[in-house]
Amino acid sequence: MTETQNIPALMMDLGIRAKRAAQTLATASGERKYAALIGAADAVWARRSEIIAANAKDLDYGTSKGLSPAMMDRLMLDESRIQSIVDGLRAVAEQPDPVGEVLAEWEQPSGLNIQRVRTPLGVIGVIYESRPNVTADAGALCLKSGNAVILRGGSESFHSSQVIHSCLAEGLRGANLPEDAVQLVPTRDRAAVQELLTMTEYVDVIVPRGGKGLVGLVQREARVPVFAHLEGIVHIYLDKSADPKKALDVVLNAKTRRTGICGAAECLLIHRDIVDTIGRDVLTALAAAGVEIHAAGGLVGPESMAPAEEADWGKEFLDKVIAAKPVADIEDAIAHIRKYHSQHTDCIITEDEAAVTQFFAELDSAILMHNASTQFADGGEFGMGAEIGIATGKMHARGPVGAAQLTSFKYLVRGDGTVRA
Repeated sequence: MTETQNIPALMMDLGIRAKRAAQTLATASGERKYAALIGAADAVWARRSEIIAANAKDLDYGTSKGLSPAMMDRLMLDESRIQSIVDGLRAVAEQPDPVGEVLAEWEQPSGLNIQRVRTPLGVIGVIYESRPNVTADAGALCLKSGNAVILRGGSESFHSSQVIHSCLAEGLRGANLPEDAVQLVPTRDRAAVQELLTMTEYVDVIVPRGGKGLVGLVQREARVPVFAHLEGIVHIYLDKSADPKKALDVVLNAKTRRTGICGAAECLLIHRDIVDTIGRDVLTALAAAGVEIHAAGGLVGPESMAPAEEADWGKEFLDKVIAAKPVADIEDAIAHIRKYHSQHTDCIITEDEAAVTQFFAELDSAILMHNASTQFADGGEFGMGAEIGIATGKMHARGPVGAAQLTSFKYLVRGDGTVRA
């Protein structure tokens, strides 16, 4: 039996090494972490031809598995996307070091000085599908936040992830930090995922990044705490006071820029007063852009629209498909979103500030937007450099999970011979 076939032994070894590396990384200086990330960025760019060659193998594998065009787009790397990986690594490097940041400080009448400061979580397990850039994003964010990480990439991105990971290791070596701070599971065997989910002695939190099947599996079977979002069921509501040009620009970008990402719009709600005007123009433009529209009764648009079915509401298409329906007013839109959303991202397009206030107050999605494309639901676009995922739960991390969200905190209490009465 080879090492990679003995999955429990393999994963335990990764866990032991990660925990040991985490102890070193927790006290590493910001300068060394910066150097590691810049070194990794330089390595990725220098080895871009090698990464593209490895990615070609992954694309062949994805084709053989019958991946959809949207999934193949997620998997594909070219020079411009590699430049984005490099830019992401550099952006994370330039972020302030969150470790040791004083979140609050106060004095007690007893004479105690109390500080709440950021501290690393420890060891993070990241399980992801298809997108090889997650190898760089997750590795960088965990490193920046002083955490060791065990990366388990999707079988589709196996070769690309290996080369990107080796670039991260190159950066760590150059900064005199332990290479075990960022480890990649060296097997496609799914048993490795099952092991990772139950490694409570070594792993402090699991972050799944992928489709409903993967995230559901992790949430059902993990014994380690999980930061997760199940689906990106993203709604856009066109209010009666929407600006026609903003509506057209935002909806088209939100749906068509990249259809396979979790911030892509999946449902369009149109106020009944603008069905014949702005609504029709937006639906016509979507159809012209090749989007398949599943429309409820009362909408006016291109003949190519198909009748919507109940299953279309609350569905993450991840493709050039959108569900659309008329709503009576903002209350009707909010009621629909509350029923079908996944608390990921929802957007209102309007020039009415009262409507914005109501939309923001009455919905509890991790991200709420006004007159902006939902494709901005991304840690990089939020100024975090990158993200490890979008968390839709309400415990600890929520929304884009950047370096700061990968920390916990501890209290530092100082006295001067102080005793309690």
